[in-house]
Amino acid sequence: MTNGSSITEFLLLAFTDTRELQLLTFWLFLGIYLAALLGKGLIITTVACDHRLHTPMYFFLLNLSLLDLGSISTTLPKAMANSLWGNRAISYLGCAAQVFLFVFFISAEYFLLTVMAYDRYVAICKPLHYGSLLGSRACVHMAAAAWGSGFFYALLHTANTFSLPLCQGNAVDQFFCELPQILKLSCSDAYLREFRLLVFSAFAFLACFVFIVLSYVQIFRAVLRIPSEQGQHKVFSTCLPHLAVVSLFLSTATFAYLKPRSISSPSLNLMVAALYSVVPPAVNPLIYSMRNQELKEAVWKLMTECFPEAVECGERAIGQSWSPPYLRNGECSQPLGKSVPSLSLMTYIVFVLGKTLIIRQVLANQHLHTPMGFFLGHLSSLEIFYRSTTLP
Repeated sequence: MTNGSSITEFLLLAFTDTRELQLLTFWLFLGIYLAALLGKGLIITTVACDHRLHTPMYFFLLNLSLLDLGSISTTLPKAMANSLWGNRAISYLGCAAQVFLFVFFISAEYFLLTVMAYDRYVAICKPLHYGSLLGSRACVHMAAAAWGSGFFYALLHTANTFSLPLCQGNAVDQFFCELPQILKLSCSDAYLREFRLLVFSAFAFLACFVFIVLSYVQIFRAVLRIPSEQGQHKVFSTCLPHLAVVSLFLSTATFAYLKPRSISSPSLNLMVAALYSVVPPAVNPLIYSMRNQELKEAVWKLMTECFPEAVECGERAIGQSWSPPYLRNGECSQPLGKSVPSLSLMTYIVFVLGKTLIIRQVLANQHLHTPMGFFLGHLSSLEIFYRSTTLP
């Protein structure tokens, strides 16, 4: 019998006990995390810098990217550190903070996706009222409502969960502090208090889901009435990415929380949790850039402004027949004096931090004083010197 007040740390579930597989997991998560940072950074920088994208749809997309960045930064860095160091422990306060931040970002993202469905509904079904219903002030209020609702929801659940007495030890059957796994450690009678709150939350999320479905029913009815095929394609290019993101988010989260107990196992729980907490934030930039020509051109323009010579050489090397309007015959129509150094700075800082973390761990951990660890430390040092020669 364990009293919750005597617990100072929790033990997270490890992906594997084999050292080589732990390092492989670290590199896999590091690659996913850096790709997510790069994708989100590109979208945020592009929307902020390109005045053509200062519209309600891209304003909400910028907020969605920030929430995705927050949610994946809540779980992956700790999982990477545990895999690299071979450690499973997380402090009591660290676990509470992780629960709060993850619930905050995930719930705020869901509320924001509901707002984005309303934005697409008004844009397509009520285009004449779009400017009045979704002005700049209304967009800020709706985005603030999504963030505020997520904050209140996370605060309520975190305070209620960590006030429960814990009677089942401190081993969490997940690679991060997940709310249902913390509740499994509580006493059976105290669990009912949080269960009632979860039922109420389920109804709120169901109402948002019904609103999203009804919005898209009206949207598809309006699209089918558009006579030109080009007009239908333009509408679908702005709606399908949002619908794909909603479907991916809801399908993975629903399966994670509603899967039958008969098929539940630690390995399946790990895989499903990684699927709904890591995959959607990582692939959302790819989903939004696949069919959205306007966003693709804006990102391409940002890249040409940052690295005009590299893009020009690449165009000539691969012999592409297509070039954006601001490129003429593989050459810039005019010298581009603008630059966006923040993207390069962010990439450089993340790279150096990752390599420094590897070097520090190789030096500090006796288990890594092996030939492989020795060569890995030297490789990381050489890569820092190489990047520091070019990027700054």
